[in-house]
Amino acid sequence: MDAGLKRELEAKVYAGERLTREDGIALYESDDLAWLGGLAHHVRTRKNGDVVHFNVNRHLNMTNVCAASCAYCSFQRKPGEKDAYTMRIEEAVRLAKAMESESLTELHIVNGLHPTLPWRYYPRSLRELKAALPNVSLKAFTATEIHWFEKISGLSASEILDELIDAGLESLTGGGAEIFDWEVRQHIVDHDTHWEDWSRIHRLAHSKGLKTPCTMLYGHIEEPRHRVDHVLRLRELQDETGGFQVFIPLRYQHDFHDSKDGVVRNRLMARTEMATGAEALKTFAVSRLLFDNVPHVKVFWVMHGVTTAQLALSHGADDMDGSVVEYKITHDADNFGTPNKLGRDDLLDLIRDAGFRPVERNTRYEVIREYDGPDLGRRDVPQAMRL
Repeated sequence: MDAGLKRELEAKVYAGERLTREDGIALYESDDLAWLGGLAHHVRTRKNGDVVHFNVNRHLNMTNVCAASCAYCSFQRKPGEKDAYTMRIEEAVRLAKAMESESLTELHIVNGLHPTLPWRYYPRSLRELKAALPNVSLKAFTATEIHWFEKISGLSASEILDELIDAGLESLTGGGAEIFDWEVRQHIVDHDTHWEDWSRIHRLAHSKGLKTPCTMLYGHIEEPRHRVDHVLRLRELQDETGGFQVFIPLRYQHDFHDSKDGVVRNRLMARTEMATGAEALKTFAVSRLLFDNVPHVKVFWVMHGVTTAQLALSHGADDMDGSVVEYKITHDADNFGTPNKLGRDDLLDLIRDAGFRPVERNTRYEVIREYDGPDLGRRDVPQAMRL
């Protein structure tokens, strides 16, 4: 990067000025990761101090049967296919109830677009889950699922959200975003929910008082300019609604361990390589610098591996996703043994060892408990992570 442009961008960041599309592309073209990380860390510290947020959550996927066949997805199954499953609501409640230990505060629910399940299955599932776990927040359904519910119910998204909120919904999830630019999207997505409907549904959710996350799936066939465009669309919507609490860059996954039936469903694998750790850190840094009106940036350790996740905390991220036990959609991002589970104590160790102060939060980013900061004595002796 030209030294003059570097000074200009640095000055804008330190002055708190909004960066442009051209600025974002220029930042991605820089190979000075230490400089990018330093700028992003300045912004995250200005917004969140030395805090890293986390929550105690579990993921529940009630069905993997899906009418879509998105090019990157190995989670979906067709009806009757080996490993296809759909839980009875009673089964989902029983499984969720078994996850209640460790003072669980959030249940994260995402499903396939089931071609034959009736609409009533979904609000009923929330009602029964909420009755069984009254103190647990229900973060459920992508905008893609809400759009699907419109099709199968004949109701509007507004009516659907009203009923789901009445049943206990506290937040949508951020999925279904992938990359919004049609140049890329037409090659990776096999459903009808694109930017127009995704933004319409989150705008509606925000108007009803819900706070939601937003995401970006990066590291496949997109280019940096597509990532910049994606973030700027979200930034503009945030200017309008103020309803996004957190931005979550999600690293596209190769399937190192494919499904039990041996079928390769990820059709992008042959022409892609996963983003390196350095590219992941650059993406966090540039996203934090561009997305100036969202309070938090989260690193999902399951998709990045624990080492990259810790480093991301010094490259713009201030939230480390919670104590996930099982995540069926992707796992083993680093291909060298990312654990299946991180408990509260593991997260506290990871956050402190990265030099930050852990704060446990709920779905609404309300503080549940503040913990002591890093123990500088631990840095002298390598510490084994609890597994």
